[in-house]
Amino acid sequence: QVQLVESGGGLVQPGGSLRLSCAASGFTFSISRMSWYRQAPGKERELVATITTTGVGTNYADSVKGRFTISRDNAKNTVYLQMNSLKPEDTAIYYCSAALIHVYWGQGTQVTVSS
Repeated sequence: QVQLVESGGGLVQPGGSLRLSCAASGFTFSISRMSWYRQAPGKERELVATITTTGVGTNYADSVKGRFTISRDNAKNTVYLQMNSLKPEDTAIYYCSAALIHVYWGQGTQVTVSS
């Protein structure tokens, strides 16, 4: 059974940092493109970042480029999202997803950026 479990969310002040983790199981992680999405209250789910199977290629939403870094450790079946210089508009539930024959989603982890 495919499982994606996000962790690392929390409350942080503007300008602070968080590192989100997504632990994957139930599939061959190393051949799956991984992504982070986020959804703020009243907003549609937004693609934040993607990473290729080997981690060589990455893509970011313009709103987070230069501040967020996606990475993966295939030996640990884990994808990360390092978030620096956080802004209040980054407040959202952050979801990990795996592109397999179907798209799978984790339950999400809440990130709140507030002073």
